[in-house]
Amino acid sequence: MTEKVEKGKLAEGRLTPELIKEMEGKKGLILRIDNYINNVDVTKRAIRSFCDGVGDWNPLYRDEEYAKQSPYKGIIAPPFFVYSILPAAPQFGFRGLGGFNAKNELHFYKPIRPGTHIEPSSQFKDFEIKEGKRGKMVFEFFEQRYVDEEGDLVCLYKQMNIRVERASMRKSKEKEVKKERKGPQLPHPWTDEELEKIEQEIMAEELRGKEPRFWEDVQEGEELKPVIKGPIGLSDMIAFFLGGATPVRPFGHELAVRDKQRHPAWYFRDPDTYALEPVYSVHYNKHAAYSQTGIAWPYDVGIQRHCWQGHLLTNWMGDHGWLKMARAEYRGFVYLSDVVRVGGKVVKKYIDQDGEPCVDIETYAINQRGENTMPGYATVVLPSKEKDYWPVEKRVK
Repeated sequence: MTEKVEKGKLAEGRLTPELIKEMEGKKGLILRIDNYINNVDVTKRAIRSFCDGVGDWNPLYRDEEYAKQSPYKGIIAPPFFVYSILPAAPQFGFRGLGGFNAKNELHFYKPIRPGTHIEPSSQFKDFEIKEGKRGKMVFEFFEQRYVDEEGDLVCLYKQMNIRVERASMRKSKEKEVKKERKGPQLPHPWTDEELEKIEQEIMAEELRGKEPRFWEDVQEGEELKPVIKGPIGLSDMIAFFLGGATPVRPFGHELAVRDKQRHPAWYFRDPDTYALEPVYSVHYNKHAAYSQTGIAWPYDVGIQRHCWQGHLLTNWMGDHGWLKMARAEYRGFVYLSDVVRVGGKVVKKYIDQDGEPCVDIETYAINQRGENTMPGYATVVLPSKEKDYWPVEKRVK
């Protein structure tokens, strides 16, 4: 007997004492990641596909001849490529609750090259329950590790998700929209003149590239020239998914039907097409988005937004800099048709405990409504003229 899947409606779970007790017993669990991994054997094609999905045209990741002249002596993957290997912790526990990736922090230790094999892992660390404007909110904490064939830790990834009962989430959003008298106008009504200006800004993007940005030349308060993303469309989402950085792997046809028997709460029936769609389709299906948030318009993926921060930082630091840490909080949604300007400012310049010349950068991702959808923070190591120090040399064997 098959379990019924409702049309146009995601599963509705409750945060019961029984469910909380069940999840208490799962703290520290190493999770199964078979259906969540991709690109564990790194190729040039995989790197290019990831960059295509992010919109990153840096030749260090694409052009063999250019990369041979770099301090890496060949093509490398951008730091955030780890998202295309194991994008996030698996869908796990708290059945039927709506979930959002709220905060990620990545620590980078070693470059990834074509031909490298990466062994990822994921662990459910802990959770907390707090009262919020949407009622009881579950804060989940996960940790992903990426280890290469030499046994070296390439990246450590700390992830925080928030889970809420979907009914409470919709009710909260309805109150919010009513209080403001209207929600955001979606899709955003861009004029031809505005779109032309956006394209001009995109074409003016600056890439530091092979010219070193020395630590001595950087000043606190210095602004990073923004990168522009948008208007976000379905092809942007498809390109990102094809790059491998999807937290889930949606199934097609018979495999979706078979998977629905095992995980009925993961699926719903699209009322327009009658097709089975996964919860993940909130990023491209208006019915799923409405059932999740109360707004019938698809929105971006959290890690997709974080990759835009990575694009900004690697553009600015150039081939001779090293991204040591990048953190981002996801505030609200970036809806399809939005435009986001991702920028930042140097807020601290110092020598860290490892003796490396570092700068800390506060970043932002501001949409056309003036909302900062992703406040962030990063630490970049830069080459030093005075110390004759080159951070990439320390990390390249």
